[in-house]
Amino acid sequence: MVKRPSREKAPKERPNPPALRQPRQGPTDEAQMAAAAALARLEQKQPRARGPTSQDSIRNQVRKELRAEATVSGSTEAPGTNVAPEPREEGSAHLAVPGVYFTCPLTGATLRKDQRDARIREAILSHFSTDPVAASIMKIHTFNKDRDKVKLGVDTIAKYLDNIHLHPEEEKYRKIKLQNKVFQERINCLEGTHEFFEAIGFQKALLPVPDQESPEEFYVLSVAALAQPQSLERHKEQLLHAEPVRATLARQRRVFRPSPMASQFDLPGDFFNLTADELRREQRLRAEAVERLSVLRTKAMREKEEQREMRRYTYTLLRVRFPDGCLLQGTFYARERVAALYGFVREALQSDWLPFELLASGGQKLSEDENLAFNECGLVPSALLTFSWDAAVLEDIRAAGTELDSSILKPELLAAIEKLS
Repeated sequence: MVKRPSREKAPKERPNPPALRQPRQGPTDEAQMAAAAALARLEQKQPRARGPTSQDSIRNQVRKELRAEATVSGSTEAPGTNVAPEPREEGSAHLAVPGVYFTCPLTGATLRKDQRDARIREAILSHFSTDPVAASIMKIHTFNKDRDKVKLGVDTIAKYLDNIHLHPEEEKYRKIKLQNKVFQERINCLEGTHEFFEAIGFQKALLPVPDQESPEEFYVLSVAALAQPQSLERHKEQLLHAEPVRATLARQRRVFRPSPMASQFDLPGDFFNLTADELRREQRLRAEAVERLSVLRTKAMREKEEQREMRRYTYTLLRVRFPDGCLLQGTFYARERVAALYGFVREALQSDWLPFELLASGGQKLSEDENLAFNECGLVPSALLTFSWDAAVLEDIRAAGTELDSSILKPELLAAIEKLS
């Protein structure tokens, strides 16, 4: 690991936002035709996209191993700025980003990494007061981590509802014995299933059982629910096609003034630690890797897998330097595709209709295969890339007598520009 000299804490400056300009005119017809021609040429050159690779994270077991691995990664040639710093505690004066944050899809709230699961649980539970059916479905798919058990339970519930739909006159299909073996093994073990049955119109009742002295507990479909078979069918489809509620990674987009420290990254511990779920996924990946060892592989394939093994990071912090020196920064999963970075950059551009290139150190173009993951490109746990407009497009636009706007980023982003410290 390369240690950088310590810096004195400097007072945070509040830069004066640049004056906003008059609304920009859209691209001329000639410029759009030139860009379209160049895009057509580019599309002919694009290679076939590879199939997706795993997006699960790899476990950093202890800090000592992390330091040793960072040293190895730092000495490995990689297409990006790939210096693995020692994890710092949040609150450090020079952290490149305060931590890893997420956005709750239900409330839009920004969540710390360590609070995302609890806050999503709270949001789902609070949803019961407004839409108990949707809330119970979210609970089933989100609170139960074993996806195979969830699928089995959901399919069984769907079978119950199908029987009611196909045989509306048959009373036996409107009753579900709670002590039934299938119900106990497939449904009762899942969180949210009881709430779902009650939300769609089932009610608990003690009913006599033939050849048995004591009654037993059943779910019985109410008359009102039976009279609305279309609602039961809709709820069944919702249950079958629902997905777990997951917090989305917050990009934490920031724009910085030109700085000689553009390639320096001090990252918080969030970039290196894994949750229990992430660790379980990694164990599964390792088991799959053992199976692949029996398959004949080329030297290049073995080296590529070795490089992946060295890059044990969950997230990566990426900066893009523009021709005017300004920097655009965002947080990504280490296993996200390069295409995600291209989309992130395009959202920040004034001329978002023009093709562009992102270059890693050494001038390597990332767009040659946008389906590659960042960790496959050596862009973890941080990297600095260079932005450039597509040369063929620029040539066609200039030949058409048109010039691009000198300011590349959108004015609202430049208005919030910061000093990198």
